[in-house]
Amino acid sequence: MADVDFPEPDVMPETIEPATLKTRIDDGDAVTILDVRMSGEYDEWHIDGESVETTNVPYYEFLDEDIGEDVFESLPEDEQITVVCAKGKASEYIAGVLAKEGYDAVNVADGMNGWASIYEAVELEGYDGAGTVFQYQRPSSGCLGYLVVDGDEAAVIDPLRAFTDRYLDDAQAHDAELVYALDTHVHADHVSGIRALAEAGVEAVLPAAAIDRGVEDAEKLTAGSDGDVFTVGDVEIEAIHTPGHTTGMTSYLVGERLLATGDGLFVESVARPDLEAGDEGAEDAAKQLYETLQERILPLADDVLIAGGHTSEAADTAPDGTYTAPLGELREEMDALSMSESEFVQAVLADMPPRPANYEAIIATNLGQNAIDDAEAFTLELGPNNCAASQDSLAGD
Repeated sequence: MADVDFPEPDVMPETIEPATLKTRIDDGDAVTILDVRMSGEYDEWHIDGESVETTNVPYYEFLDEDIGEDVFESLPEDEQITVVCAKGKASEYIAGVLAKEGYDAVNVADGMNGWASIYEAVELEGYDGAGTVFQYQRPSSGCLGYLVVDGDEAAVIDPLRAFTDRYLDDAQAHDAELVYALDTHVHADHVSGIRALAEAGVEAVLPAAAIDRGVEDAEKLTAGSDGDVFTVGDVEIEAIHTPGHTTGMTSYLVGERLLATGDGLFVESVARPDLEAGDEGAEDAAKQLYETLQERILPLADDVLIAGGHTSEAADTAPDGTYTAPLGELREEMDALSMSESEFVQAVLADMPPRPANYEAIIATNLGQNAIDDAEAFTLELGPNNCAASQDSLAGD
């Protein structure tokens, strides 16, 4: 959204915090959202949910002194209207305009930036190994991460730079020291937090095969190899090289009971193979992913929990509210896991969503080639992750 100086509205609207809005949506409350960003921004990503009705009317249509009646035609008169923009200023003004016209309108504090700041930790009740595992969930992008805690030590898997302090604080809240920050691969959808955590004294681990892609500050990182074990209290976290999504893609087997798969396998789909290799290399990468699934992941026990690095609107949560599922369940429900190689490659390449926003700049940042500040990093990664191979679920119905 372009920078526009909005006057203070004649009627100051009430404000709703993004976390409160998220709770209402999670509870199934009916929510009507008026998104006043430009249509392209709205189409790329917006707040959604089963109980959400959303309308996009760009902010400039509310700036004329004589607003046309057609602007109001799409707005319900008997429901609360939750107005959102990029940062909360345009929506404050427009919610005030609506309030003056007699609408029940509220403004989302900090707009979509505030929505992107929501980051929730949910305990994996289905995990029955040593220690405790929490799943971090970022609803704005679908990014998932994991905190493993046992005794006075903790490790985080796939941390985001935007939440560096959160990981340190959460470990401390569990009377533990954060000793490892483990990345599964060079991410294309968010700026990794391993470097920021390294500056805070945490050992930052990136797979050696990922470092080989051209990481420029490798001396700051620990190169993890297939079979390496990182110990947190009594929990052993084993690195398992699982290429396909990228050449460096590595999963982490936690306590022999949970596999943090990064972007290798999700509860609703498998990885897309084109973010490193491009269109010309996607077919070969898809074949590599097939081999990884068949030879490295599917031989694990049926009751090992699969915990991906991302989720999407097509995914269903487990009873504990996490995006996890036993491998045996996915084996039964996801046809892609029992296809022949040729069928698998064809299915993976058939329905890939658009690539993540700014993915090339994000990759360069995560390779240590692009130095940006925290504000730039936060803006760069706004939007959906789009790291799965399909736009719809490949599991079950």
